[in-house]
Amino acid sequence: MKNSCAPVLFCQTLGFFALLVLAAMPATVLAASAYATNEKSGTVSVIDTETDKVVAEIQVGKLPRGIAVARDGARLYVSTQPKFLSVVDIAKRAVIANIVTGESPEAAYLSSDGRWVAVADEESNDVSVVDTTTLTKAFTVKTKGKNPEHAAFTPDGRFIYVGAEDDEIIEIIDVAARKVVNTIKVGKRPRGIVFTPDGKRAYIACEIANEVHVVDTAAQKSIGVIPAGVRANNLALHPSGARLFVSNGGDGTVSVIDTATNKITATIAVGKRPWGMALTPDGKKLYVANGRSDTVSVIDTEKNVKLTDIAVGSFPWGVVIQ
Repeated sequence: MKNSCAPVLFCQTLGFFALLVLAAMPATVLAASAYATNEKSGTVSVIDTETDKVVAEIQVGKLPRGIAVARDGARLYVSTQPKFLSVVDIAKRAVIANIVTGESPEAAYLSSDGRWVAVADEESNDVSVVDTTTLTKAFTVKTKGKNPEHAAFTPDGRFIYVGAEDDEIIEIIDVAARKVVNTIKVGKRPRGIVFTPDGKRAYIACEIANEVHVVDTAAQKSIGVIPAGVRANNLALHPSGARLFVSNGGDGTVSVIDTATNKITATIAVGKRPWGMALTPDGKKLYVANGRSDTVSVIDTEKNVKLTDIAVGSFPWGVVIQ
């Protein structure tokens, strides 16, 4: 009489060893995607960060500039003219909603919990805050200064820092109170804003002053000034917090700043009028939009060298990576 259990035991044993082999194999890490807005093309270029090739172009609307990506990577939020935050379904590669903002929306920032997108509205001098769960504008805060271009959430989501370009100030919006509660004096034409992961410091790029201000967020005041390149305008902070990258629109470079010493340690040539920037999640590569070169430069952040230039649409402005 045959042992009817033998085939079952064999299959179970084989399955067990197969699971052990799979468990021992390294997990496949999918390459991140970079998304660059192209002002004159009205598109977003989708870049595979493993191959550094454009894999798609998404039509979004007139003069796309600011761009943010949802935490789950399913949507893009793109500021478009004359007064919209366009919501892009990444899988469909299509706009699924246009949310009315203020006049001439610029940079768009996502809160750390993914609930809100803040959009700086240059011409109406206000900040629109969009609820990502309902895809509606939740509220608007009027700024005290003129020409706001960037409006970034603090890591804890309690405040929004807004750069008023014409008034040399950063305005601080209390999100819960929905009003400006303080201002910080900085350099001429404040633009890019970035925070350390713990939220204790903010860095502000001041374009006309060619410098970066260091802000103590607890004291809500500028505590230092770092010289940068010509027309410093945007910032990216390495995940380690040890290095700050500054795009210099006037001289076509990216400055690398050691945040421990507040000194420039390297200067990297990129394209003409570098603007928005974004780092890969591991911090190993930096993508820089070169507005007047119609390219995105890729920088090796460990060697501080440019790896390549990727041809994108016309007049790239912002970059985000997910």
